[in-house]
Amino acid sequence: MDYQYLANILFSDVTETPEDMEKKYPPRDLKEGAIVSRMAPSPTGFVHLGNLVQGITSERLAHQSGGVLFLRVEDTDRKREVEGAVEILIKTLSHYGIHFDEGASADGDVGIYGPYYQSQRAAVYHVYAKQLVLQGQAYPCFCTEEELEQMRAEQEKEGANFGYFGKWAKWRDRPIEDIEAKLKEGTPWVLRFRSTGNIENKFKFNDLIKGEVEVTENDIDHVLLKSDGIPTYHFAHAVDDHLMRTTHVVRGDEWLPSLPFHIQLFKALGFKLPKYCHIGPLMKMDGNSKRKLSKRKDPELALTYYKAEGFPVESVYEYILTVLNSNFEDWRRANPDADAGDFKFSYKKMNPAGSLFDYMKLKDVSKNVISKMSAERVYELATEWAQEFDEEFYKLLTADKARSIAIFSIGRGGNKPRKDYAVWSELKGYMGFFFDEYFKIEDSLDEKFDKSLVSRIISDYKDIYSAQDGQDVWFDKIKALGEKYGFASNMKDYKASPENYAGSVADISGFIRLAVTGKNSSPDMYQVMTILGEEKVKQRLAAWASELAG
Repeated sequence: MDYQYLANILFSDVTETPEDMEKKYPPRDLKEGAIVSRMAPSPTGFVHLGNLVQGITSERLAHQSGGVLFLRVEDTDRKREVEGAVEILIKTLSHYGIHFDEGASADGDVGIYGPYYQSQRAAVYHVYAKQLVLQGQAYPCFCTEEELEQMRAEQEKEGANFGYFGKWAKWRDRPIEDIEAKLKEGTPWVLRFRSTGNIENKFKFNDLIKGEVEVTENDIDHVLLKSDGIPTYHFAHAVDDHLMRTTHVVRGDEWLPSLPFHIQLFKALGFKLPKYCHIGPLMKMDGNSKRKLSKRKDPELALTYYKAEGFPVESVYEYILTVLNSNFEDWRRANPDADAGDFKFSYKKMNPAGSLFDYMKLKDVSKNVISKMSAERVYELATEWAQEFDEEFYKLLTADKARSIAIFSIGRGGNKPRKDYAVWSELKGYMGFFFDEYFKIEDSLDEKFDKSLVSRIISDYKDIYSAQDGQDVWFDKIKALGEKYGFASNMKDYKASPENYAGSVADISGFIRLAVTGKNSSPDMYQVMTILGEEKVKQRLAAWASELAG
């Protein structure tokens, strides 16, 4: 076969060479040890937790080493592409703190190694496709869909592996005359890789996360270019990762079966193989067994879920670090106030088999993260969320900014800040009683207390309450009121002989709390009542006393 002739008739319009590409995309000028990594998602419109796991891993490896993180959009599969998906992708990743040094952006490409959309790089791929033909390592295949289906049926009947190889690779060694005849007829063709692998052979490969793995050689003549001239993922990623000077490829371990072919491709193209980090799947408990998170079954797989629920970006980011690196939680305990970005991330601490996603643990992490925020920061993030997802609540929060910040300040700061909520969507339930629009008596009075008695206590308290009282005077009035009705003002005395009392000062406080907030549990009542104001407090006390009196 005259491969020079074949290459020229297949790619007559390709005049550039691999050497030209090397000049156009030179090695990066980075310090020794700097990692160049990327995110390379497909624009399907579904941005999921796995994207974030891979993104944070790539981002930490790159930026901790003084390297580069770039975004490449792998949009060669037109059937899967969703209109507007690229914008959704970029916006979502940005929301979750994945910031790129270069690549695709909402305003176009940033960087000299573009285009960063694979659909715009066909001319680049064709240079290397032609080179592989020149080397005798690629050839055109004119098989129709019907012929491929027939081949698959024969393989199934014989119990053979599926794929285009061996006796089924009908165009692998066809004479040039047959190829020219098909070209003259205008028959569509794909370009296939000429594999030299043998599935009887195995070899060892070192993955940075999985460690040493044994893989089987590839013997399939995979498609490199589809009939429209657009490359498959396999071919495009090899060319792009080389020319964009990627040093570390982070991806899910579902790509491990393709690794032998990718290694073949890099070798055939004369490229240095990047280091691979294959991440295990995110799993969850389903009964007593583990399973992979599913797009169909698990809404929490989609990143849009976390934004809609109101998880702060910092919470999701910190939780992912606990999932990815086994030593992060020890580091956090030793560095409670440090920025999560200060943590020294390591691929060596990642679980090769994948990690268990624990939603309740995520909420615990988020409560902790929020508890350390300033009231001003909580206000900023809460109103940002409410503006998009709860317009009425947004208007109430922003009607009096100072008042809202005062509410968020309750129990904040100190060694043991309150941890009342994990997501902004829980805020209304936590603080809704501050607003008449949401206030109602939600909880019930303990049945052991007579309603008429409680009504009298609440009525009396309304008459003695004053917003001018300091906290000590405020509490002394509550204790004195309790003593008037036979309630112990000292908890120690009550615990020693509860039979001697109608209840304790804690019960009196509970009556007041229920009247003012509608709940049996709430933030610090003195601060709550101060923010509500004397008029509002007395209105609520009077209303509940009347309701109890019937």
